[in-house]
Amino acid sequence: MHIIQTKERLNSSVARIRVKAPLIAAKAQPGQFVILRAKENSERIPLTIADSDVPSGLITLIYQVVGAGTMELDELGTGEPLHDLVGPLGVPTHTEGLKRVCIIGGGVGCAIAYPVAKKLRQQLCCVDTIIGFRTRNLVILRDEFSKISNELYLMTDDGTAGRSGLVTEMLETLLKMGKKYDEVIAIGPLPMMKYVCEVTKKYGIKTVVSMNPIMIDGTGMCGGCRLTVGGETKFACVDGPDFDGHLVDFDEAMARSSMYHEFEAHAREASCYLLNKEVE
Repeated sequence: MHIIQTKERLNSSVARIRVKAPLIAAKAQPGQFVILRAKENSERIPLTIADSDVPSGLITLIYQVVGAGTMELDELGTGEPLHDLVGPLGVPTHTEGLKRVCIIGGGVGCAIAYPVAKKLRQQLCCVDTIIGFRTRNLVILRDEFSKISNELYLMTDDGTAGRSGLVTEMLETLLKMGKKYDEVIAIGPLPMMKYVCEVTKKYGIKTVVSMNPIMIDGTGMCGGCRLTVGGETKFACVDGPDFDGHLVDFDEAMARSSMYHEFEAHAREASCYLLNKEVE
């Protein structure tokens, strides 16, 4: 059984749990993910492995409560088991041979960016990190990033923490100052990654993005996570989740992600009703 060992709130809607999963911890690499079900009838949700510790057999997962599946996961506490947990899945993020990298994380995407930045620093790579949030109350992992970054730039839309502005504005400023990078790795909302790629394309910098669309089985059988990369159909669960950002059809990806909003809203309402009935 995969027991939740610790649980802590990072902000009002984001939590971090550490789960006993020694077989997954032994093989997990940055960029890989797990698929889990909180309860028997819960939907399957993919979560990137934010950290792993082989001696203790623990993996760290960070999630944002946005739908029925994460609401049910959030109901679980320390000492309770996950119903299903499978992984590690996906292709690990390529880090070998990189000397100077800019890591960009947006919102809860910072949870995916962190293990990549950590491994790069372990390989003695120079890492500049830009993390962005809407406001101060949503900031996560600031201290963790500060320990593994050569330079950390915190951006908030309203200027309540760090610098005021967007991550793309900070990236453009650094590039105009003459900063040179072997690669930019961007992880966050689809619009953010799209605009990061537009900036880096002007400067001819290779850019890797992490695509995390809806996934069901994690083996490429269902086709739910398909996207177009360089004119070819790819499956994020087996071909990714990392792809060359300059080749990704972001407009198609954003259109596909919006198709399920109504369904997700109904599922969330149903989950809220069931949880309230359990309390009664």
